[in-house]
Amino acid sequence: MKRTARILVFIFIILSLVTIACVVSVSTPSSSPTPEVQATEIQPTPEPTVAVLTIDFTQEQLLTSLYQRANPGVVAIRVLSEESSGSSSLGSGFVIDSEGHIITNFHVVRSATELEIDFPSGYKTRGEIVGTDADSDIAVIKVDAPPEELFPIPLGDSDSLLVGQIVVAIGNPHGLYGTMTSGIISSLGRTLPSLHEAPGGNSYYTAGGIIQTDAAINPGNSGGPLLNLDGEIIGVNVAISSTNFDTSGQPVNSGIGFTIPINIVKRVVPHLIADGYYNYPFIGIGSPPGGDLSLFQQEALGLPQSTGVYIIDVSPDSPASRAGLRGGSESSPIPFISAGGDLIIGIDGNEVRNFNDLISYLILHTSPGDTVVLTILRGDEQIEVDLTLAERP
Repeated sequence: MKRTARILVFIFIILSLVTIACVVSVSTPSSSPTPEVQATEIQPTPEPTVAVLTIDFTQEQLLTSLYQRANPGVVAIRVLSEESSGSSSLGSGFVIDSEGHIITNFHVVRSATELEIDFPSGYKTRGEIVGTDADSDIAVIKVDAPPEELFPIPLGDSDSLLVGQIVVAIGNPHGLYGTMTSGIISSLGRTLPSLHEAPGGNSYYTAGGIIQTDAAINPGNSGGPLLNLDGEIIGVNVAISSTNFDTSGQPVNSGIGFTIPINIVKRVVPHLIADGYYNYPFIGIGSPPGGDLSLFQQEALGLPQSTGVYIIDVSPDSPASRAGLRGGSESSPIPFISAGGDLIIGIDGNEVRNFNDLISYLILHTSPGDTVVLTILRGDEQIEVDLTLAERP
């Protein structure tokens, strides 16, 4: 059986160094006479303290209750496609309303010719795709199911998340239905390449605001929910980073999973249900790979700071071009990155430290046709530029 998942392959090497400091006290002999020695009772050496593993039954009960409430709303999505030659791939999804709308990943259903939706009760039905969004990797499916099978899961607020917060994933990894795993939010504000190919055919637009978690996510978890301890969905599991594969060629969880924030989903899904698509705002600039500048790149480009979004190039006849933004045009020692480009350091009064800040603000707070105010550094001069957003081509 094939498993559906997007796999991003990275190599991470972490060196941990622990230093133990010892302090020795040395006394200097005194020139005074040696005092008479008094007999004292010798106290026994205390036994070393042994850490005892204890279980927080309050948290345990919270997790078991959370699963009982949320799992009825998590479904398995079996996908048949022309490429599958009669076999099926498997993903996850979750119910969001009593009308039978289910959210999953676009990459789970992108080549589907038929969909089977399996509920935890054992009930099975066919599903119909009503809208997809390649930029956020979200799809909405509609099922005709009895009311007693539909258990909508409440949606949370991904803007209020904190690194270290305990989270739970529920899905169908490797076909093991209804699997629950737990972990923490490892980081916020990651970026991933989207599935929307940019004009020219050699690059993709960027998805921003991505949540990183160490909750175990494996092939088959795609499209399933990531929940907080209140039982609210705070993201949709989308991809893992792994360099390890099992004997069947499936990637193995490495503790680095990625999740689409639910606030992006809440913004996109109503449009998918109503129109079948969602239009993203577009500026029309290119930035360095990864979106951030190193200190060495900043110095080589002659920039006053390394934070911000450096403009490598500006797309012709784009909002950036019409607003007069400038890409790099002068020689530099950095391959493929020219000097002399503008550096975006703010948008609508909000600081832009990196590309994720810019793309997340655009996705969550703007629409095509809106006018934003960009704060940029052009050489040593700070200026503000009005820019009217267009739709992503």
